[in-house]
Amino acid sequence: MTGGDAAIIVVDGDIPVTLRRHARARRMTLRVSRSDGGVVLTMPLRADPAAARAFAVSRAGWLRQTRSAMPVPRTVVPGSALPVEGRDRIVTPGPVRTVALDADVLMVPDHRPVGPLLEAWLKHRARDRLAAACDRHVAVLGRGFAAITLRDTRSRWGSCTHDGRLMFSWRLAMAPPAVLDYVAAHEVAHLAHMDHSPRFWGEVERLLPEHAAHRAWLRRHGGDLLCWRFRD
Repeated sequence: MTGGDAAIIVVDGDIPVTLRRHARARRMTLRVSRSDGGVVLTMPLRADPAAARAFAVSRAGWLRQTRSAMPVPRTVVPGSALPVEGRDRIVTPGPVRTVALDADVLMVPDHRPVGPLLEAWLKHRARDRLAAACDRHVAVLGRGFAAITLRDTRSRWGSCTHDGRLMFSWRLAMAPPAVLDYVAAHEVAHLAHMDHSPRFWGEVERLLPEHAAHRAWLRRHGGDLLCWRFRD
């Protein structure tokens, strides 16, 4: 296995682990995907594959516990209780031309695939709300951003580049509005501090006091948002 190549081993009889070398890796790390439970072991370029196997085997109990605690994947279909802004909404086909949110009902046009339709609707909703939140926070911060992009990320809810580009997961439209606002404040704070130093967290606190509860919500419930599938 050379740099860029990947190999798969099986741990504890039935847990596939993908071994990947990375030029910037300084130690071995294990990551379990929140979307499908896949396991990746990242290792330094010169690491011994036998040592990587031994490391994965030593963490077999943790791997099994982590994978078993993950939400079961769910596909969006008529009748699904899909979270929107932190509340479950029943996906209901009806005589409407576009997606319509009415209390606890999410109306979708008859005879159209609901998954791709609702994915597009959530992306549009996320962009509108994140743009408004970022505009509000940068006004307080006193710095602007270059652009906002949306992705279906699995390892992070947002990011900020050195040139001021903000990226967010569109699935934040499924979270409570206060949680979306926290992620926006978090990434806007990175415009001033590209780290997680005390100064950075002080900036987050200034932009959004009592943000800790929203951060904790993402830790507890973020996997529930990632488990939804909008395409077969």
